[in-house]
Amino acid sequence: MFSRILTSGLIAGAATGLIAALLQLWFVQPVLLHAELYESGQLIHNGAQAVSAHQPTGPFEWTRNLLSVLFSMMVYAGYGLMLTALMSLRGTVTPRQGLLWGVAGFVTMQLAPAFGLAPEVPGVAAADVTQRALWWLGTALATGIAIWLIAFGRGWLAWGAAVVLILAPHVIGAPQPDAYAGTVPPELSAEFAGRALGVGLMAWVLLGLISAWVLQRDPAHSGLPQAA
Repeated sequence: MFSRILTSGLIAGAATGLIAALLQLWFVQPVLLHAELYESGQLIHNGAQAVSAHQPTGPFEWTRNLLSVLFSMMVYAGYGLMLTALMSLRGTVTPRQGLLWGVAGFVTMQLAPAFGLAPEVPGVAAADVTQRALWWLGTALATGIAIWLIAFGRGWLAWGAAVVLILAPHVIGAPQPDAYAGTVPPELSAEFAGRALGVGLMAWVLLGLISAWVLQRDPAHSGLPQAA
């Protein structure tokens, strides 16, 4: 069983990571490179002259882009292992149901944490990285457990606990900088956050679909009960 979960998760995750990396290179990285021009001082926000929103971002960087692809595949391989393991606990999951699992994964790992800590471009003010990492991890864990309770829990006690878990990290509040200051235009930061979350949603939906499809093709899962 473990070897089948491992193989399915790695296949689904690596394929999704490759596609996610290509989407990031096309949609997200140009905005990131544009922001880096402000961080380095090559461009100045609110300077004497207006700056084009379509500022060139420099030559194609093979080494950086290849490392980005490799990192994306490794990250989504880990997500794939986690998702296929959870799916296996529920029995047979159809590809259509896998889409919902993917959306749940996106909400858990990206959307809920982004409610307090939106994706950031270089050069913006931010709180201590350790505090942000701890808050992000706690939010992801609380949201993931809450979604599981909503989907598979029975009774108002489970659903009430889910509501508390979803709200708790945001009531506590994400770590914020003492003052807001940065060199990057807010329009660019908003575009980056929107595109990063959009690519994340597409990648997670695809991961759920591929994971369920790979598991469904495994003969060892064919006799298991259908997931609720």
